[in-house]
Amino acid sequence: MLISTSKMTSSGGVTNGHAKLMDLLDEAVPGVGTYEDFNTIDWVREKSKDRDRHREIVNRSKQSTWALLHSVNDAFSGWLLMLCIGLLSGALAGLIDISSHWMTDLKEGVCLDGFWFNHEHCCWKSNETTFHERDKCPQWMSWAQLMVGTSEGASAYIVNYLMYVSWALLFSFLAVSLVRAFAPYACGSGIPEIKTILSGFIIRGYLGKWTLMVKTITLVLAVSSGLSLGKEGPLVHVACCCANILCHLFTKYRRNEAKKREVLSAAAAVGVSVAFGAPIGGVLFSLEEVSYYFPLKTLWRSFFAALVAAFTLRSINPFGNSRLVLFYVEFHAPWHLLELGPFVLLGVFGGIWGALFIRANIAWCRRRKTTRLGRYPVVEVVAVTLVTAVLAFPNEYTRMSGAELISELFNDCGLLDSSKLCDYANLDGVSNITKSSNELPDRPAGEGLYSALWQLSLALVFKIVLTVFTFGMKVPSGLFIPSMAVGAIAGRLLGVAMEQLAYYHHDWQLFKGWCSQGADCITPGLYAMVGATACLGGVTRMTVSLVVIMFELTGGLEYIVPLMAATMTSKWVADALGREGIYEAHIRLNGYPFLEAKEEFEHKTLAMDVMRPRAGGGRRGDPPLVTLTQEGMRLEEVEGLVGGTQFSGFPVVVSHESQRLVGFVLRRDLLISIDNARKHQEGVVSASEVVFSDPAPPQEVNGPPALKLRSILDLSPFTVTDHTPMEIVVDIFRKLGLRQCLVTHNGRLLGIITKKDILKHMAQMANRDPDSILFN
Repeated sequence: MLISTSKMTSSGGVTNGHAKLMDLLDEAVPGVGTYEDFNTIDWVREKSKDRDRHREIVNRSKQSTWALLHSVNDAFSGWLLMLCIGLLSGALAGLIDISSHWMTDLKEGVCLDGFWFNHEHCCWKSNETTFHERDKCPQWMSWAQLMVGTSEGASAYIVNYLMYVSWALLFSFLAVSLVRAFAPYACGSGIPEIKTILSGFIIRGYLGKWTLMVKTITLVLAVSSGLSLGKEGPLVHVACCCANILCHLFTKYRRNEAKKREVLSAAAAVGVSVAFGAPIGGVLFSLEEVSYYFPLKTLWRSFFAALVAAFTLRSINPFGNSRLVLFYVEFHAPWHLLELGPFVLLGVFGGIWGALFIRANIAWCRRRKTTRLGRYPVVEVVAVTLVTAVLAFPNEYTRMSGAELISELFNDCGLLDSSKLCDYANLDGVSNITKSSNELPDRPAGEGLYSALWQLSLALVFKIVLTVFTFGMKVPSGLFIPSMAVGAIAGRLLGVAMEQLAYYHHDWQLFKGWCSQGADCITPGLYAMVGATACLGGVTRMTVSLVVIMFELTGGLEYIVPLMAATMTSKWVADALGREGIYEAHIRLNGYPFLEAKEEFEHKTLAMDVMRPRAGGGRRGDPPLVTLTQEGMRLEEVEGLVGGTQFSGFPVVVSHESQRLVGFVLRRDLLISIDNARKHQEGVVSASEVVFSDPAPPQEVNGPPALKLRSILDLSPFTVTDHTPMEIVVDIFRKLGLRQCLVTHNGRLLGIITKKDILKHMAQMANRDPDSILFN
């Protein structure tokens, strides 16, 4: 923006400068152009500042070699920052994976060769394992073996039970204590807050170094405690913390909030990339689910950062199987068109469960916020952990971690599987027929499988109920793994039912032509994967990104159609029961000023119905419109007016009588400039005139010098007329990221509309409490 600037001299005189490109952060006044906590950034101003900065660098690059090198460095800095974010996030994700795997196994026993080995690594080198008991080796000892010398009997079971519960309580107590004492922002998944931050809101400390350190440590503790939560959502928060910290090393991103948010959008992609080993899915997740502003340049950089992070995690190889996730799986059997019916049924289940879960969880979280329960976060976490551990231990499918459970449910039974889920009745000749491949025909279920199905049914109820109470507690808690676990259990149960139906009734019309006796028709693991996708989609309302993430997990293109069918069905059903996903619901619960781009504004109201404060006071008891005049006001008047209100900015008019609009000045910029002038400009006193006009009016003889604040005045604030439809105003706020918009009538200022006013109006129109919008 071309504006005329004046530079104050130390003697109080004024040196008029020529018109030039202005960057507020390069001004002599420190702090002007920055934002206070819990305020929204001005996207238009930030983008304008960046364009001016870039234009100045390009102009200078033609003048000298050093300036040219500086220009190249400026262009390359974004890619270097992405490289650093990918490396750091990938390394932290590997550390979290290895640590949580080891601490989860620590609840059941310890490795004698080295306490730092988890169960699987401990038995890798052992030559004394058997095919059916490959997880048992002399080097790994349960707590009962260490304490009472035996692994069998009631006493051993009780000792193992008590140690499991004790470790779980210790881990959860440490997690909630560290969060409460050092970083309260480290709790939850972090995705609702990150969505709000990416929309332009400022939450100081949410992406700081303390939050990163505490979140990384407590995430390991929370996952290891056995609570019904996952680490995938919090890994997005961890990656965004890394990005925010690394942004401070680059001036371009440190000084511009809009540019910083481009980096945070890429970091969200990195978080999903390391969580699921899905770089492309991560980029689409950032684009579809969390990002507010996502230019093409950010798309490329997100892809690069996600690639680097996935490569780093692959180099660390946290699971020892050359995969980025524990539940990577490959299916080989094709699916038939008639199976779309069960897949759609799983989509219906996922949609119903997602909508009901959101309602139940939000009701519980609201109860936590409005009752005494919220005052005792440590007691709540320990109590939920106690119930979880006591109920989880007797059932092997709830005792194992969420990722291990999903891996078990996704598994396609082969010849070498000893799992109870693969315990089918052996048929004569089966082993001879199928030794050339690892595929087995459909067979009747054995006793082990029936036992496993009962345990899975109980595990399904366990996961459904406890996840409602766990998500939202004061520990890091993700929702991806619990949601996928619920869907995977339901899918596996349906898959086995279909498999047995096909085996016993292969002559039915439904199975004729594609499922003959002795053929491998139904893959229960595929049903588990489709169910996991449906439930995660029902809770989060993700679509394209979710299908791509699951596709990257399986590595098979032929399962895209079942995944798409289940995902879309899940979204349609869930949307019919409630429009909000879990993250949007938590944003609304916490009162964050977030304008959801997916939500349509369907009401026929006008700008004059929403604007405030209204001139002369309004029907709603609003205070009168507070304005500054471009000249004629004394400094003490301005300070008294600013000190007597809480508004974030003030319109500047020609005079109080005419109310003709000149511009808009932010409260923070005004206070900083006044404070700076009192300290550094000689002669400025309370009687000094505050001037926003250019040229300035003649100064009084023997009067104090005027305080000229033209440089902090926004001369092109967005304005609408009082008869502008609110649907247009809402679109302007969404697409331009405005903080406020001024309302005029025939050029005369009438009022102001802020983002908070729009959110309150939308809440009121939806018969919700408008005062639930807490922040400016």
